[in-house]
Amino acid sequence: MQNKLVIFIIELRKSARALLISLMALTILVFLLSSSLISVFQDHLHEKLYFFSVAGPFLAHVKVAFFGALYLLMPLVTYVLWKAMGKPFGVTGKRLFWFVFATCLLFYLGTVFCYLVTLPFGVKFLLGFQSEDLKAVISIGRFVNFVTLFILAFGVIFELPVFMIFSSQVGMISRAAFQRNRRFAVLGIAILAALLTPTPDVVNMALMGGPLYLLYEAGILVIRMLGID
Repeated sequence: MQNKLVIFIIELRKSARALLISLMALTILVFLLSSSLISVFQDHLHEKLYFFSVAGPFLAHVKVAFFGALYLLMPLVTYVLWKAMGKPFGVTGKRLFWFVFATCLLFYLGTVFCYLVTLPFGVKFLLGFQSEDLKAVISIGRFVNFVTLFILAFGVIFELPVFMIFSSQVGMISRAAFQRNRRFAVLGIAILAALLTPTPDVVNMALMGGPLYLLYEAGILVIRMLGID
């Protein structure tokens, strides 16, 4: 196992520099469109934004630019990670292609689901407690942090079935082990949802934890359909 980890790190280092340069360059390009992106988020969630420091708007635009660049580069990031992960286990060719394709597809599906369904519902619920005497004043920095981290986190968790299939195919974790340890999976999902959600409230945790558990069960089902023990 130690040798496999060394091979993974060596393979990852080969592409790390090119990936980092690409991310930096694309971040600069996306920065030029960051104002439009923030406006899109504002219009979608129907919220007015304010700032409470001189550097607040600039930093918010930088964060949006970085998130946008990472979002666009996800196919490349996915390819680099899967190539490094697959090397020690002999996952190459068509198998590598399908892992990369499925991971990218699920990532973008997760982000779209969050943007269209989970995010508006979560924001509406959380801001539903304001009243005539208690009005929300949302800073642009916290707004950008909440939206970008929430969308990115959903994209990541939607990839769970792919990693479950990979673990079963290379003999790391069997389908029986996934089925036998459901209660530990629920605990792990709750902890993961608490760590990944931008705010530690139960609603956002449930909005993330619920789909994550369904994806866990979907992973078990796909492993069974593929005939992997």
